[in-house]
This record gives sequence, structure tokens and C-alpha cells, in this order.
Amino acid sequence: MTSDQSEHTLSDTEENIMEATHTALLKHGYADLSIARIGDELDGSKSSIYHYYESKDDLLITLLEFTVNKFESALDAERSQNPAETLKQLIAKLLVPDPPEDDYQFQTVLVGFRSQAVTNSRIRAQFTRVDERLADTIREILERGIAENVFEAVNASEVTEYILATINGGIYTRVTTDRVDAVTATHSMLVSYIDSELIQDAV
Repeated sequence: MTSDQSEHTLSDTEENIMEATHTALLKHGYADLSIARIGDELDGSKSSIYHYYESKDDLLITLLEFTVNKFESALDAERSQNPAETLKQLIAKLLVPDPPEDDYQFQTVLVGFRSQAVTNSRIRAQFTRVDERLADTIREILERGIAENVFEAVNASEVTEYILATINGGIYTRVTTDRVDAVTATHSMLVSYIDSELIQDAV
């Protein structure tokens, strides 16, 4: 399957393939990932994988969408009535100075996969969609906060891009360097920005 995977709901079989792909990625990394190794996580079955996907990049493009869906569902489940708290929850989920090992390994794989977007237009398009979905989520929180007089009447689109770029920078720093303190500081400064610049004084 080479069409945009985000346009349909995954079947149970496809969800099992996504979980197997995630497990195989953590074990082998992007460079050493193969359909055979994903099949090993499905009791050695590769036929069901090839029924849905033609290559490991097809799988990873779908896995990106699957991961974003799970993240958004988790955020919705924990969404606070207060937009400021919801925004802080989102930042806390994405900027973790010392994440669990599996989460860290998965972030490492995604950063490596994202580097392929420099020369692969399909991967670039998918990461663009992922960033746009996250931007939409941040913008919706900001606009809700402005409408409810929780946030100052800022330019929601500009603030969204600032927050998203800062989060992405923090993730790359965490994955590609040992500067854990930089990630802690990035998280702290974003929260400080929300408290001192976004939240209205009377709130």
C-alpha cells in the first residue's frame, strides 16, 4: 500500500503490525529494520505485512500516523478544563529530560527516520503532516485560552510555531547529545513563558 495511510482507520491486523514494527524498531533501529524482523514479532509471518505494505518506509510512515493518533488520544483523555494546564501537559509529554528507555529509543529512531526527509519527498510530506497536526493541537489550545480569557490576545499562529520549534529543538537535543540539562531548561522556560507571557494577570 503506497497511498496516504492516514485516510482510513487501521484494522486489527494493521494495528498488530504497527505494534510489531514499534517493537522491532526498538530492538534493531531504523538502519537494521527489515520486513523479516518485523515478521519475527508477528510469529514469523511476513505475508500479512506485504498484504498491506510494500516496504519498511511504508510501514514507518503509517507508524508515524499511528503514534500521533495515540498521543492525541492520550492528551484528550487527560485534557484539563484549563487551557494553560492542557498546554503544559502537552509540553511535559514531549519534553522529558530522562524518558523511559523505550520512549527514548523510539524518539531516537524517529529522529533518524526524519533525517531521511531531506531527500525522500514521501517521508518529508508525512513529517510535514505530523508537525501540522501537532501545530493544530497547540493552536486550538491557545485559541481556546484566548476565547476563555485565560490567555492574552496573542497571535495564536505565531506562538504555536514558537512552541513547536522549541519542542522539536529540545527533542533533537535530547536524542543527539548528552545535554540533559538543556532539555530540562527548555521545558522550564516554556512553562515560564506560559505563566509570565500567556496567562492573563487576573487569571
